[in-house]
Amino acid sequence: MSEVHKFLFDGLPVRGVLVRLTDDWREVLRRRSSSTAQGVYPASVQNLLGEMAAAALLMQSSIKFDGSLVLQVLGDGPVRLAAVEVQPDLGWRATVTLHGPVSERASLSDMINLHRGGRCAITLDPKTRQPGQQPYQGVVPLQGEQDEKLEKFSDVIQHYMLHSEQLDTTLVLAADDQQACGLLVQRLPVQGQDNLSGSSAHASEDGFGYSEAYQRIALLTTSLKREELLALDANTVLHRLFWQEKLLRFEPLQGADGPRFSCACSRERVAKMIVGLGAEEAQSVLQERPDIDVACDFCGAQYRFDAVDVAELFRQDLPHPPCSGALQ
Repeated sequence: MSEVHKFLFDGLPVRGVLVRLTDDWREVLRRRSSSTAQGVYPASVQNLLGEMAAAALLMQSSIKFDGSLVLQVLGDGPVRLAAVEVQPDLGWRATVTLHGPVSERASLSDMINLHRGGRCAITLDPKTRQPGQQPYQGVVPLQGEQDEKLEKFSDVIQHYMLHSEQLDTTLVLAADDQQACGLLVQRLPVQGQDNLSGSSAHASEDGFGYSEAYQRIALLTTSLKREELLALDANTVLHRLFWQEKLLRFEPLQGADGPRFSCACSRERVAKMIVGLGAEEAQSVLQERPDIDVACDFCGAQYRFDAVDVAELFRQDLPHPPCSGALQ
């Protein structure tokens, strides 16, 4: 079962989250492989999307925000777009748009940053927006401090968090065809004169004591190998890395409270999209083919509207689009 583990380092302004996606990750891959219009992801694309899913859930689990978090990479290579959306209840979905073949062993820059045009964007979209309020979005290039191409997605997120959020973050990500996992530790600002433990702080936010503690924890975190993150359970990972630290751990988030695949697509939503195209455009499609077929990029569900269905959509006296019809 997929799970999220949150923890604090007692007496230090450092927090951590570990996520492990299992059954819901395999469901995403199964839906993709069963789609006749899309097919199976190459291993390199699959692993990238798995790492993105783990990273997005780590970030959503680390903030208090009543809205969706959308993590995207937009590229100038064969992977034009990869996106993961996570709701505040940890329901999530993911998709990739490909333009051309991708090698099974393609690097990050080969997939999305071939000509240095790749970007990573994180969007926070509140559930309830005030009038005129826009979603918050931060965007960073896929290059490092020396303009070098970043080849690990964990480095992309660390770069984003440091430059867009001013938060020291250390991240380890791993994915295969069975699970997608991630471990995040993050240094928090010391507010006022108290740190997270509530005791008196004798150093400033950037004081040597706190910086040294975070660097020690970050070094321990980066010692975790990809194979270990995929093979070991959460308790073993945290004990092996931080056995000398005092961790304050929260109850794991699993099942209905944990991460799970969730797609908001529906026949009604697709019907509204067709109405938005207009009757003339919808009829032009039907002149070329017997049905309008729409496939959800996120979950692979396919919706079919024949000529009768489309005619019903544009009847002025119909308050709502019809809900009948088979889901293919």
